[in-house]
Amino acid sequence: MGLEMEAMAASIGVSVPVLRFLLCFAATIPTGLLWRAVPGATGRHLYAGLTGAALSYLSFGATSNLLFVAPMALGYLAMLLFRRHAGLITFLGAFGFLIACHVYYMSGDAWKEGGIDATGALMVLTLKVISCAINYSDGILKEEGLREAQKKYRLTKLPSLIEYFGYCLCCGSHFAGPVYEMKDYLDWTERKGIWASSTPSPLLPTLRAIVQAGICMGLYLYLSPKFPLSRFSEPLYYEWGFWHRLFYQYMSGFTARWKYYFIWSISEAAIIISGLGFTGWSESSPPKAKWDRAKNVDVLGVELAGSAVQLPLVWNIQVSTWLRYYVYERLIQKGKKPGFLQLLGTQTVSAIWHGLYPGYIIFFVQSALMINGSRVIYRWQQAVRNSVLRSILAFLNFAYTLLVLNYSCIGFQVLSFKETLASYQSVYYVGTIVPIVCLLLGNVIKPARKPKAQKAE
Repeated sequence: MGLEMEAMAASIGVSVPVLRFLLCFAATIPTGLLWRAVPGATGRHLYAGLTGAALSYLSFGATSNLLFVAPMALGYLAMLLFRRHAGLITFLGAFGFLIACHVYYMSGDAWKEGGIDATGALMVLTLKVISCAINYSDGILKEEGLREAQKKYRLTKLPSLIEYFGYCLCCGSHFAGPVYEMKDYLDWTERKGIWASSTPSPLLPTLRAIVQAGICMGLYLYLSPKFPLSRFSEPLYYEWGFWHRLFYQYMSGFTARWKYYFIWSISEAAIIISGLGFTGWSESSPPKAKWDRAKNVDVLGVELAGSAVQLPLVWNIQVSTWLRYYVYERLIQKGKKPGFLQLLGTQTVSAIWHGLYPGYIIFFVQSALMINGSRVIYRWQQAVRNSVLRSILAFLNFAYTLLVLNYSCIGFQVLSFKETLASYQSVYYVGTIVPIVCLLLGNVIKPARKPKAQKAE
């Protein structure tokens, strides 16, 4: 069996641990399908938790489940003993434990070299236990003054241990997400809310996600040998001209994204086929089933983004939603508008969640600059009336997003401070300078505000 695994791993260019993970990850699809046949809510909770733990054991080994117990136990004890502050306690404790695991296992280096460990799954689990604890704390607050997301997801009752166990490890969905809410999980398991009546067949959307995963993996396997990450540290890269280096940065980022598209397409198929991904019906005629809870990426939305502001809505969608609900919106003071500091704080949390590597931190600071620079161009675009000029500004925003995104994401890939700065310097920091120039110009060239309609006396 060991020799067969080695031969199979070598044939697709991955290590044996990565192949084992991929096989267990693919197994989440039939696991989700079988969930539908389990009788009773308690049985479904137990099935969800036990299959998730079993897949973790087969993929990462026995120590993975021991790692997962720590944040799960912390979150539940905080809810049980310190309800008012359970969200804050779990946020700090679970994030602290995740950071310690990132440092101990050096997970970024392992991923960069083609390895795998349980910290990726721990990242998803961390978000789930934090949101559950925060929503339970929100459950004692009065509805007046709460945001819509707080009203929708707050928990007035403490989930049972079996419910919590099933939610945290549900059918292996902690491997790569998507992140979802405890309230949605409970309604799905107990056949309440939109799941109270019969739900549409998940067959076609599941097949679409599987086909998409196959295409994404094929493109990644084709492109990755042509645009290896190691090229950034080779003398050949620095012998090229500016435009050649800039093109290679674009292709490096473009190539790397197909790996993530593959992973998220598999997780989308698993969540759809289980039924959890169902989010209701569209308002079109005839109405169509929506599976938005399963969706973590819009491939064309990323590659053809007309503005950097759109990227959080189409890339790692459920994590972006989590960051908006549990970080960004909670940093906004009542009566005040959000600004750059709230965005920077959110991006910093996202960077720390990924790991304490300089490349991650630089990337997410760059992202904050990129988004704010794109907002400036968009404001100019909306202010002009000339359709030709508006089209030119729209194209500039598209080109700006393409340039700065692929420049910035080199840091996310190479991780080290030295390599990140070297790659940025090789193109004269163009992806940093352009957003800063846009922000400075935005303070000088301010579009005229539309006059407010006068109130009738």
